[in-house]
Amino acid sequence: MTQTATATTTEIGPTPAKWQGLGLSVVRVVVSFLFLCHGLQKMGLFDKPAVSFGTWPGWYAGVIELVGSLLILVGLFTRPVAVLLSGTMAYAYFVVHQPDALLPLQNKGEMAALYSWVFLLFAVVGPGTYALDTLRRRRKS
Repeated sequence: MTQTATATTTEIGPTPAKWQGLGLSVVRVVVSFLFLCHGLQKMGLFDKPAVSFGTWPGWYAGVIELVGSLLILVGLFTRPVAVLLSGTMAYAYFVVHQPDALLPLQNKGEMAALYSWVFLLFAVVGPGTYALDTLRRRRKS
């Protein structure tokens, strides 16, 4: 007699898939909150002068960071917004940081590179279990 194990239930707690959805949601919220702080800083908070209205690219980057991070925070339109934010950070890295030196550690572009890759991850895998996108998708089905 052979026994087969199932990966859908455990006696200790949630299944791995539930942990993945929760973990992704927590990372999404934390990353978007940290990114929101960058947008707020460009608008004059945290003892920094505001970027002048309409200046390229700083003011536009600040608006994109502010609005985009709020949408990612609640998990609304996560994938398209994450693509936009990933591109914004890739632009920041290659235009602002990379000309100074080759490596992110040398050109102070680590945060831009890291945010770009994390937002690209959200674009590929989605927002996680606890997001407005997930709620909207469940209501449609």
